[in-house]
Amino acid sequence: MNEASHELYVSQPALSSSVKELENELGIEIFTRSSQGIALTVDGAEFLTYARQVLDQASLLEERYKNAKPRKQLCSVSTQHYMFAVEAFVEMINSIKSDEYEFTIRETRTKDIINQVANMLSEIGIIYLSDFNKDVIGKMLREKHLEFHPLFRAPLHVFISRNNPLAGKKKVTMDDLKPFPFIQYEQGEEGSFFFAEEAVWPEYSPKQINVTDRATILNFIIGLNGYTVCTGIDNGDLNNEKIVTVPLDTDETMLVGWITNERAKLSKAAENYLEKLKSVVADHGYNLID
Repeated sequence: MNEASHELYVSQPALSSSVKELENELGIEIFTRSSQGIALTVDGAEFLTYARQVLDQASLLEERYKNAKPRKQLCSVSTQHYMFAVEAFVEMINSIKSDEYEFTIRETRTKDIINQVANMLSEIGIIYLSDFNKDVIGKMLREKHLEFHPLFRAPLHVFISRNNPLAGKKKVTMDDLKPFPFIQYEQGEEGSFFFAEEAVWPEYSPKQINVTDRATILNFIIGLNGYTVCTGIDNGDLNNEKIVTVPLDTDETMLVGWITNERAKLSKAAENYLEKLKSVVADHGYNLID
């Protein structure tokens, strides 16, 4: 007790009193006391194990946040399956000046994007609104204290194989596409049309394929001569020698934007990502929404 009081810069009676108060508060006896000194009880030994864990965690906190070295940059984004979102993520990473970072991008289902931003697993979520889904999605965002920030409005296009007989047309209709497999992103057991990534879909499609990732959908467009509905923004990942985008003859549009948690402040990396996102969209010829 003498050595402990010296280490803590307190008097021995004050330390003994503090230990006694702790024992009373926890309802256990940590030390046995005798004329020969003190010793740990069984409860005291167990308590000491937990106490050491707390001290170890406190040391980790100090090492993490009091270290003079610049902290590791962190950023997480959840998005529907948009190539421009990934393109902007690459540009963001290439632009940072940091020896350490940990970034996460998740291409996932619409409902998962909303939940991940609501639970602060992601700082930013990228989704679209349409006349069909805006009421349902908007209500869900309000209930989860999320804000939707419009980025750009996109006329609808389809991705089809360059070998598709429709590839040379200036516009295609849903009737034109009936003979071909309709490929859409699967939204899970709780999915509904309101969460669909495709802003329009055929009233009836005898050939329909549900997929979960972008690479698969592109392979099916080429290998099965299928199609999917999209914004029309492409990049090098699209493989322009095999896949083309063709405008869809419809008045429907997609209002693409990002969602954030109104109770969270964006990191510098997340703000950087948004700037790159705007730049990528503008470079593809779309007008940004202020």
